[in-house]
Amino acid sequence: MNVAYTLSGFFVGLLVGVTGVGGGSLMTPLLVFLFGFKPSVAVGTDLLFAAITKTSGVWVHHTKHGSVDWKVVAWLALGSIPFAVMTLLALKHFMEIGQETSGAITFTLGVALLLTAASLLVRSVLMRNAAKNKIDDSFDDDVDEDLEVIGRFHHLQIPATIFVGALLGILVTLSSVGAGALGTVALLFLYPKMKTVKIVGTDLAHAIPLTAVAGLGHLSLGNVDVVLLGSLLVGSLPGIWIGSHLSAKIPEWLLRPVLASLLLVIGIKFVLQ
Repeated sequence: MNVAYTLSGFFVGLLVGVTGVGGGSLMTPLLVFLFGFKPSVAVGTDLLFAAITKTSGVWVHHTKHGSVDWKVVAWLALGSIPFAVMTLLALKHFMEIGQETSGAITFTLGVALLLTAASLLVRSVLMRNAAKNKIDDSFDDDVDEDLEVIGRFHHLQIPATIFVGALLGILVTLSSVGAGALGTVALLFLYPKMKTVKIVGTDLAHAIPLTAVAGLGHLSLGNVDVVLLGSLLVGSLPGIWIGSHLSAKIPEWLLRPVLASLLLVIGIKFVLQ
C-alpha cells in the first residue's frame, strides 16, 4: 500500500464528492503527470476503480430513490458494451504486432478531457431547460407518464441512444473519461423531460457495466496496477463521503468554471503531446 497513492485517492474522491464530476477526468491525469504511470496503465486502473466506487451509488439510486431507468440503461449498453469490446480487441491486436498505442490513448484522453470541460459549462444550461420543460408539462393533465422516456428524437430515440452509447463505449475504453460528465450531458440532451435525479441514476447505472468490461479488458492486457488500485480505493471512499457533505457548503457557480478551466488546460496538454 502506497501512502502517496492513498492521499491522491482521497483528494480525487473529495473533489468527486464536492463537484459530482467523474473520477476519470481527475484521476487519470494525476496518475500520468504526478506519478509517471503510462497512460494505458492509468486508464486501465482507473476504469476498475470507477466500476468499484460507482456500485454503491447505483444501489442507493435504485433501492432508495427508484431513479434508474433500466430501459435507457439497456439501450446505452447495447451500444457501449460491444464497442468497448471491439476497442479492447483493437488494442490487443496493436499490442501483438508491436504497434505502440500510448499515443492514441494520450490523444483520446486529451479530447475526452476537453469534451468534459465543455460539458461542465453546458450542463447547467441543459438542466435549466429540462426544468422548464417539466414546469410546462405540469400544466397538462393529459401528459403521458412515459413522456420523459420518449426523448428528443421520438421514433428514432432508441437508435440515437444506442449510437450515443457506442461513442461512450469507445471513448471510455480508450481514456477512462466520459462515463460520468459526458454521459450525463448526453442523457440531458437525449431526454430533456427526464427528472434530474433519474438522469444521474441512469448514467451511473450504465457506467458500471461499461467501466467493468473496459477495466477487466485492460486487466487482461496487463494495463492494471493492482497495488495502485487498492491504495486509491482506501483513500477515495472516505474522500467521497466527506466531499458529498461539503458540496452543499461550496457554491456550484464557483466550482464548475474553475474545474472546467483546469480540465481544459490538462486536455490541451494531452492533445499536444
